[in-house]
Amino acid sequence: MASTMIDEAVSRARSAFPAWSNTTVRHRTTIARRFGDLVLANRDRILDAIQTDTRKARVNALDEILDVVGLCAYYARKSPSILRSRRRAGAIPILTKAIERHVPIGVVGVITPWNYPFTLPASDVIPALIAGNTVVMLPDAATPASADVILDLLAQAGVPDGVVNLVHGGGRVHGPALIGQADFIMFTGSTATGALVATQCAERLIGFSGELGGKNPLVVLDDADVQRAAAGAVRASFSNSGQLCVSTERAYVHTDVFDEFIAAFVAHTEAMSLGDGTDWEIDMGPLISEAQAERVMSHIDDAVAKGATVLTGGRRRPDIAPTFIEPTILAGVTDDMILGRNETFGPVISVQRVASNDEALQRANDSEYGLNTSVWSRRRGTDFANRVRSGTVTINDGFSASFASHDAPMGGMKRSGIGRRHGSQGILKYTDSQTVAQQRLLGIAPLPGQTNEQFATLMTRAIGWLAKLR
Repeated sequence: MASTMIDEAVSRARSAFPAWSNTTVRHRTTIARRFGDLVLANRDRILDAIQTDTRKARVNALDEILDVVGLCAYYARKSPSILRSRRRAGAIPILTKAIERHVPIGVVGVITPWNYPFTLPASDVIPALIAGNTVVMLPDAATPASADVILDLLAQAGVPDGVVNLVHGGGRVHGPALIGQADFIMFTGSTATGALVATQCAERLIGFSGELGGKNPLVVLDDADVQRAAAGAVRASFSNSGQLCVSTERAYVHTDVFDEFIAAFVAHTEAMSLGDGTDWEIDMGPLISEAQAERVMSHIDDAVAKGATVLTGGRRRPDIAPTFIEPTILAGVTDDMILGRNETFGPVISVQRVASNDEALQRANDSEYGLNTSVWSRRRGTDFANRVRSGTVTINDGFSASFASHDAPMGGMKRSGIGRRHGSQGILKYTDSQTVAQQRLLGIAPLPGQTNEQFATLMTRAIGWLAKLR
């Protein structure tokens, strides 16, 4: 049954590809812009769907809408320039004309997780469509409502039948079949699963882009605005209940500002409004499921059992919701604890004192992951960022400034991913580059009556001359 559903979806996508890929980029960007307008017009409907799927706070659900609208506007404006054919230097000036084209790949499979069920599918589908591809969407089984809204709004925006196809059931059920038939896979999820997906793509020699796991550091340097850093750390750590690939799970704070930072961070955390529902003033909602809540609590319990200190939080709150866990700050976390190096993906952060900014850098880079780094500093942020090994570095903010900069690429280094969202890379990955070269007048071969040796002498001189010009 699983294979049959994918078979049918891929078949529809392949049938729709020739007509869709032959439409103009301008036509496709018009549809993308119309989709962004519909997202704004249907704000409350989308918020309800996201909260039905995830139970996240409504203000966190709003982030998904804002991101999609901004991304649609960006690609609608920039895609014609990014995707246009370009003249390239030919083999022989004047005689050789070379053009680089960007050709759609075919059927793109988009596999997304449950934590951001609206923005992740939509922000992957839109550039794939603008590039001329057709799509099979495979959202997580836990979040069907958000994907249904995406499909409906795309149809209202003018996407023809068969161009975007939705298969419910999730990657565990349908992923292998989709990877076995699609021409490109865009995957968001854990590093372990991403490695399996990449291996399956490699076996078929198809393209793969993956935003994977993270154990993101937050660094407070000795010249930071401490009060601002403490307030920012709350957003960086507990937005979306910590169920966010770019949120922070470990903090390194310079000893000169450590005590002031801790006091302010704990105070801001304890001032958060906790709840479950549609009230706009709720700062943090429950976790998505009992399984996720058990995972997060197991990390906290393990750390405490091995000597970590809970500075605030650390408890389940069934009085708020069955899967609610308080925003938690831990001190004394070591590498032998589960959450020392492993991604927790919940409202938990460890805080450690460091003796110098250089030690903070060393500790921040000491991870197999490299997705996002948050650094707080009045004067040294840029220099610090230039030495950090992560795909994005956000100075004096947690993650929003980098993630929302749609003109700049977003993705991971090391085991946090391959490929990029956003920017020119975020749409060009959905294309194959094609070179069309036209030779005029004379071929690149011996002239009539010319010996091979004479040709070799001529070309040796010519290539030396051209090398000096280029």
